[in-house]
Parts: sequence; C-alpha cells; structure tokens
Amino acid sequence: MKWLDVRRWGVKVLSAPVLILILVAGVAAQQATPPPKPVPASPAGSSAQPPAAKTDFAQAADEVLGQMSEILSLPVKEPLKKSLRSKQEIRDYLIREEKEDKDEAQRYADDKALEAFGLIPKGFPLDSFMLDVLTDQVAGLYDPKAEEFYIADWIPADEQRPVMAHELTHALEDQSFHIDPWIKAARPNDDAELARDSVSEGSAVAAMVDYTLRDEKMSVRDVPDVTVLIRSGAIAEMDKDPKLSHAPIYIRDELLFPYLAGTSFSQQFLKAHTGWGDIKLVFENPPVSTQQILHPDLYLKGVKPVSVSLPDWKAVAPNDWKLLEENVMGEFGLEEVLKQFLGQDRADKLSPAWAGDRYAVFEDQKTKNTVLVYRIVFDKDENAARFCGQYSEALELKYKERKDLFRRPNYFQFTTPDGGVFLRCVGNDCLAVEGTSREVYDKITRAISWPLAPAPAAGSMQNTRLETSYDRRPAVFVAAP
Repeated sequence: MKWLDVRRWGVKVLSAPVLILILVAGVAAQQATPPPKPVPASPAGSSAQPPAAKTDFAQAADEVLGQMSEILSLPVKEPLKKSLRSKQEIRDYLIREEKEDKDEAQRYADDKALEAFGLIPKGFPLDSFMLDVLTDQVAGLYDPKAEEFYIADWIPADEQRPVMAHELTHALEDQSFHIDPWIKAARPNDDAELARDSVSEGSAVAAMVDYTLRDEKMSVRDVPDVTVLIRSGAIAEMDKDPKLSHAPIYIRDELLFPYLAGTSFSQQFLKAHTGWGDIKLVFENPPVSTQQILHPDLYLKGVKPVSVSLPDWKAVAPNDWKLLEENVMGEFGLEEVLKQFLGQDRADKLSPAWAGDRYAVFEDQKTKNTVLVYRIVFDKDENAARFCGQYSEALELKYKERKDLFRRPNYFQFTTPDGGVFLRCVGNDCLAVEGTSREVYDKITRAISWPLAPAPAAGSMQNTRLETSYDRRPAVFVAAP
C-alpha cells in the first residue's frame, strides 16, 4: 500500500505536495498572530496577481532563495524557474503527476489494500477526494522534473515568504541531493519510502521555522519540540475544512505524518549534530522505516527493523487469487490500524513494540473478495501476546457479522460471509489472515514452517450463533512456548 501518494501515502497518496498553509497557520497561531485569512480562488486559468505583483514575487523568491541557501549551508547550483499558478493549473499538475506515478492497476491495488486493513470505507472515492483536497490546500510546490518553483496565485504577497522558504528548501536539497530519485530509491518498500519523504518534508518545515525565527536569532534547535507548536493549529485547520473534517482518520494522519513526524525527526537530528551543514549525512544514510522517523534515537543508534518474509505464493495461493500488492506497513501503519479500531491511547502503547512486518493483498477473481495476509514481528514475546489479544478485539470490531468463534492461547479464529479470519502468534511472530478458508490458512502456516494451529473438533461449531455486535467477554492470551 503505497502511502498517500494520500503516499499518492503519498494514500498510497504521499508523494503529494505540501499542505503548507495548514502548517504556516499552526506556527502563526503559536506566535499569537492571526492565521492567514481565506483568499478567494482565482478563476480557472487566470492569475489573481497583476504584472507588478509577479515582478515583486520574482524578486522576493530570489531574496528568500539566498536566505535559505545561507540557513541550510547549501549552494544555489543553477538558476531556478519560478512562477505563479492558478488553482486550475495546480489541479492539472496534480492530475499529471498522479497519472505518471502509477497506472490504474496500481491505484486499484492501493485502494483495495487500504480497504482490507479497514483504513478507508469500501468504495471510498480516494483519488477524486484527494485531488479536491490538494487543489484547495496546496499553497506552493517545487517540481523537481521541471526544476520550477510554484506559488498559488491566490496567496497574498505578504503571506508568500514562509511558503517560499519551505519550497525553496526542497529546491536547494534537490540541487544537492536529487530528492525525487532519492525518495523513489526506497521502492518497493513503501514504509521506507514514507520515511524518506518525511525527511524531505520535515527538513523543509524545520528550515521554514528557522526562516521565521531568524530575526530573533533563534533556530529550530532552540525550541523544545516544534511539532507541539504546529500540531494543534494543523488539526484545527483540518477541522475547519469541509472535506478534511469528514475524511477517514487515516487520510488526515497520513497527510500530516511527513510534516509533523518528519519535522520532529529533523529537529532531533539537528540537535544531535552541529547544524544544517550535517543534513547531508541523512541523505547519505537515509532512515529505512517510519519507526526511525517516529523514534529518532533509533536512527541515531543505527537500530533497524528485521526483515520479514512471506511464502512463495505460487505454491500456496489458489489459482483464482490475483496478487494485488505485497509490501511493508511499518510502525506508522500498525499504529493507524490499531487506532482505527481501538483508539489512540492503546495504539500508542502497543505500536512502538513493532520490529518488522510484511503483508500481501489478493483478490479472488471469481468472487472479487479481498484476502489479506499480514505477518508482523515484535520486539518481545510478551508484546506479541499483547498484540494477539488486542488485535483479536480489533478484528471482532472490524467484522460485525461473524460466527464460529474459536479461541485458544495465542490463537483466534471465526468465520464471516466473506471467509474465515485467523490470528496466531508464535513467540514474537504473529500472523493474521482474513478472507479465506481454514485449508488455505493451514497451507500458509506450513509454508512459514509453523506447526498447525489448534482446530475446533469436527461438528463442534455448527450451531454457534451468528454474532452481530462485539462480544465483550474478555479473552486471555499467553505467550506461546
């Protein structure tokens, strides 16, 4: 599941341009100044700025570029194209980028993966939703292919400079480190790609903060946690947006993750080094997971996730199954799934125990049902047992219609109208399979060299009632021997 591209996530949307107005509003609110006032969008294809304003824009951009070059200790290696763009021109750019980044089959796979994890409702119009959101929210962007910097022409001149500071950071880093291929070099690991995207966006926000604080002779290294200054303002702006206020939780979180978590990562990195001159070290040794972004100390110590494997599907998957996607969720992805069903507090307590994962999403070509296989490793056996207990609860909340519920220590299964659901942990290793039969589940179990899971006695489940609401009787799970 390529993260917003939402990593498009970006959903996979997350190669998308910044929601910079939201972030600027958050910083401004903490500085006790009014947030930017909404400015009516210019008519499609037109420019809201008169010719004189375009001249002022070009001069301001050159001035900010020089200031950012000094702040970042990065040279301006070549001239930079810059322009004002209308809302329609920005929308057209977003459409082109999305088509170039992935084809229809890839977008379909992304949607099915998000649906399979329960992160978006089935049938949610993700592409059109994100296009509308980003068209409204993008205040500026840097196009690495054209080496051109844009500002939305409806942004008042006195509010353009913070946007310039952010986007010109992208431009300077691109000239020195070739950002777009650097981010895409993490593929096909989507979690690693989101981590690199977070470095890019987070460093740009941190540099923007340095730009806004330069007259006070302060920098991002001098404040406790800059994301605290931004988060509340960003969430408040999202709550006021007619689309984002009703967006699935995952979409809101995914849009903010590179900016908030990425900024915190950049801030902690800068504090651990002498300043911006050392930022090149991150591009030479990029983080490999969102866990390293969420916990910069792990990155600084060189702690990396373990590699998790899934079976050779040719020997396991039925002939009618089509593999849509196989990838990595990461700690951020696990947190989002747990948060969706169990709430933020419980997700925050369990997700840091993540040590590695891999998932696969299939589509049954006969029934069009989706099958999800999710294997996840934790740092300790006891945390895997905690996951087994809590994720079994999440699965019951996810599937409202279920029957034949069967529990044993560190094992859990039930059936739904779309197939069986199975969850098991062995030591610190857990496997969840949703949407298939016990026979196929057993094949997957054997393929990863596990002993077969406990099974109900023949005929013992035939008269089990159909559950239509969550059965809140406590389940007890213990670490498997």
